Amino acid sequence: MPALRLDHIADAATIPVIVDLWAPWCGPCRTVSPALEQLARDLAGQLKLVKVNVDVSPQLSQRFGAQAIPTLLVLRGGQVVARQTGAAPLAALRAWVDNALATAGH
Repeated sequence: MPALRLDHIADAATIPVIVDLWAPWCGPCRTVSPALEQLARDLAGQLKLVKVNVDVSPQLSQRFGAQAIPTLLVLRGGQVVARQTGAAPLAALRAWVDNALATAGH
């Protein structure tokens, strides 16, 4: 996804956006993906999930200073309000997102 498109999505979103910086060759990325998709379904209308393949859009991993993948970001108004690196189970991701939404004033 080109950076301009992500900027448009993140800035135009009236709800927080989870950005998943991932790559198809990354085992932990494939492991966490179903949990993220479940979380997006569970919180439909409260947040949006955007997956960014860092091999296709390396400028985004540079923009967000991602040193490893998966890197998960919660954006609110285009600003990073929470960051997590590495795979985590659904319960841990849910707690991370709930905390990020509370901190972001959602």
